[in-house]
Amino acid sequence: METILNYFETIPPPVRAAIIVGGLTLFWVVEGIIPLKTIKYKKWKHAIPNIFFTVTTILINIPLAFLFVMASNWVMTHNFGILNWLPDMPIVLYGFLGILLIDFIGAYLPHLIEHKVKPLWMIHLVHHSDHNVDTTTANRHHPLESLIRYAFTLAGIFIIGTPIGMVLLYQSLSVVATQFNHANIKLPKRLDSMLSYFIVSPDMHKVHHHYRLPYTDSNYGNIFSVWDRLFGTYMKLDTNNIIYGVDVFPDEKKNGNIIELLKQPFQKYQKPTEKP
Repeated sequence: METILNYFETIPPPVRAAIIVGGLTLFWVVEGIIPLKTIKYKKWKHAIPNIFFTVTTILINIPLAFLFVMASNWVMTHNFGILNWLPDMPIVLYGFLGILLIDFIGAYLPHLIEHKVKPLWMIHLVHHSDHNVDTTTANRHHPLESLIRYAFTLAGIFIIGTPIGMVLLYQSLSVVATQFNHANIKLPKRLDSMLSYFIVSPDMHKVHHHYRLPYTDSNYGNIFSVWDRLFGTYMKLDTNNIIYGVDVFPDEKKNGNIIELLKQPFQKYQKPTEKP
């Protein structure tokens, strides 16, 4: 673990890019072999806005990365944060605990808040308004949401006391995990169910993309499923009954247009319909 953390402290940008592209390519291919839903859509056309928002997320995070480095250096120098206040522990436990806590503060918590605060939901709507969820949906986030998630992760560095290697390791794991759990792949039900006790599995996350409440407001997890199970936000729904999108924003053409998606946060708030 120490070797891994040391490597990610200075991980070259081309390697980070390769992780993103490699994961996307892998799950794109797997989707074609074992698809969960066999609905017909123009996959490349559908991917264009999603890849656009993946690029904007990268462009926002790269110039702001120096703040992560500064924050991590400060907490390590001043022995600040949860990890630095705990007794000495094995490096593997240290790494696992740190990644688990970043997952909570930097991913689960902002995701939950985005669903509960109206203006933030309208920003997050860009992610949910995809009518054909697949691996490219993973990083379909409005630039404003990228800034929100960034702010939570930055706060997490101070609260948890994480070294920069751990932050960059988490981000790499997060990219691959979200590409995996958004991917339109069909795993054996038993395998998917077993995975969902530890990590966010594809079937588990698809419930979150159902077009109606209360399912939309469930399964917020990013990498680890423990937070949903711990805080009572875990729900099940047969994947055959899942319809993607948001019922009060049904225009699939607009929801696939980059300009319209950039304007989505500024539309009038409409709450998804509660399932009877």
